[in-house]
Amino acid sequence: MKNYIKDQIKKSYETKLSMYENDDLLNVIEQVAMKCVELYKGPNKTILAGNGGSAADAQHIAAELVGRYGFDRPSIPSLALTTDTSNLTAIGNDYGYDKVFSRQLEGMGQEGDIFIGISTSGNSINIINAFSSAKLKGITTVALVGRDGGEMAKMADFSIIVPSNSTPRIQESHILIGHILCDIIEKEIFGDGVGN
Repeated sequence: MKNYIKDQIKKSYETKLSMYENDDLLNVIEQVAMKCVELYKGPNKTILAGNGGSAADAQHIAAELVGRYGFDRPSIPSLALTTDTSNLTAIGNDYGYDKVFSRQLEGMGQEGDIFIGISTSGNSINIINAFSSAKLKGITTVALVGRDGGEMAKMADFSIIVPSNSTPRIQESHILIGHILCDIIEKEIFGDGVGN
């Protein structure tokens, strides 16, 4: 049993090491972080969504921005589209589950916002539909995905693709990336920046 546990930790470490050594991936994370910093100079917000564990990640990242990540500072506007059960069930009932995020973006998104869609496969239809709605509104799109990036990576303005085919490893890496984004955004806006 102990060897199995160690093997799971090792696999997680190996996935993160492959990210650490991937300059293209690191560059995209940096670009997304700085795009978020830029949007917060205006009356804009980050909007996030995902399904299942990715819904929890969307809520986690939004909470770190609205509340605090590393230190006390003013709240940073961020919204997870996965938290309003009345919206989710009404839209799901009236329009279908494929529209639960796109319909919310139509109503709450505005030009200059950033929408971060989270999916391990990159093929979640409701996120793909949300990307289409975001494009129509002038909202920047970010695919936070794994595997080969799926359809979401093809549609997004920025694609952060975790180099793994394992759902648990991808999800573990997604929250690491989310924390890195929150850390950079917070320090660039309210701290002394993060340097190089």
